Amino acid sequence: MKNIQQRQSDLVNDTCNDCGSYADIGAVIDEHDTVLILQYSLEQQQTVDELVTKAQSRFDDVRADITQDDAMLTLKLQFQFSAEKMIFQLENHI
Repeated sequence: MKNIQQRQSDLVNDTCNDCGSYADIGAVIDEHDTVLILQYSLEQQQTVDELVTKAQSRFDDVRADITQDDAMLTLKLQFQFSAEKMIFQLENHI
């Protein structure tokens, strides 16, 4: 940890003495990372539909796009905020 602190810019303060955290939240969450892309086999259509329903019922303004090629379904979920995407992934073990 000491090496990390020595290499970082003096302008960065990523320690929290109260909670013991040593991370810059900007290093964990990219504000522009709002699209989740998942691929499933054609037989997993029900799983894809369930994920769309979960996402849209959990968060406002989630857009879903499902495309199909010969062997795969591609689910693209567009969240309004990157934190929503991260929460959805954690809640659904993705």
